[in-house]
Amino acid sequence: MADRISMETRSRNMAAIRGIDTNPEMKVRRFLHARGLRFRLHRRDLPGKPDIVLPKYRTVIFVHGCFWHLHGCRNTVIPKTRTEWWKTKLEGNRGRDERTRQHLEKLGWQVIAVWECEITPDRLGDLASQIAGKQALSRPD
Repeated sequence: MADRISMETRSRNMAAIRGIDTNPEMKVRRFLHARGLRFRLHRRDLPGKPDIVLPKYRTVIFVHGCFWHLHGCRNTVIPKTRTEWWKTKLEGNRGRDERTRQHLEKLGWQVIAVWECEITPDRLGDLASQIAGKQALSRPD
């Protein structure tokens, strides 16, 4: 099946997709900051440049886009053009994610992956509990 738009337009569209400061990442960051958690962003000295690093809790958070990291939810649809190339690309992303997770865990970091489709108040509350415990992170009244 041929693409509906030209290669130049497709290339420009794909180049416009951001890798950092995405909407899902910003939602998670706002939530954590509102709970009093302070963090660093995209530390280059850690494997995989985690999206959010909480040094106090020795925890890193990756905010994964469902498409780019092959989550398997309804947002994960392999494009109909260049299907084999996309499968290879996205499976490579998934493999790299796993290697990065293992490396960080060997270094003593807790690794949390938050999927784009799971960014809901309930899931974010679970995230806060995973990091440091419910009492420490309850929202001030």
